Amino acid sequence: MSGETHLARLLQGMTPQLNPGQYVFCCVAADHDCSALQPLASMHEREGLSLVLPREVADAHGLGYDYVAAWITLQVHSSLAAVGLTASFSAALAQAGISCNVVAGFHHDHIFVPIERAERTLSTLRALSAASTPELA
Repeated sequence: MSGETHLARLLQGMTPQLNPGQYVFCCVAADHDCSALQPLASMHEREGLSLVLPREVADAHGLGYDYVAAWITLQVHSSLAAVGLTASFSAALAQAGISCNVVAGFHHDHIFVPIERAERTLSTLRALSAASTPELA
């Protein structure tokens, strides 16, 4: 199943869900053994290996971080080839003064926002979804 590509259907069906817990972004050496960390996401960069971890895992392993986030999953199965979804929700969040860091999975988009802005993020995303008009479908 390849996922939805039509922007209006994506926005109407995004159904944001707040995942429990607090999450952090850490950086470790590129050759670091991460098997015990079980990161939610990782990205190799020149500076090292960036990891998204539950805060308690980072704390237990003595890893530093300076950004504590809430993790929100958009429940719509979005295609990796879809155009405009990230731009639409990130613009709405920017308008509300909320920073966001996006990780695309095979089935869903995942948004990491400042922990103290989680509820405002949910209400902003729900309003965006409700404002998406059927005639665009």
